[in-house]
Amino acid sequence: MNGSRFEAGSFPPWSRIPSLQDMCREAGIGHDQLIDAIAQGLSTEEAARRLKVKKETIDSLYEHFYRYGISSVQGGD
Repeated sequence: MNGSRFEAGSFPPWSRIPSLQDMCREAGIGHDQLIDAIAQGLSTEEAARRLKVKKETIDSLYEHFYRYGISSVQGGD
């Protein structure tokens, strides 16, 4: 023990936050479409127009992507 309260394996191998795929499904857009928009460097306004959703929806999805990455949920057995 190195003096830390938390050691490897002290947390479960899953997350309570929704996955990016689940969030896209709930918003009614394709996960791949969102990733393409990000890869193309589209602004949230441009992506919202292209994907036909509110800008706030894309803001949330972009934030989730940049904070947690493409596969934010691990495990879930």
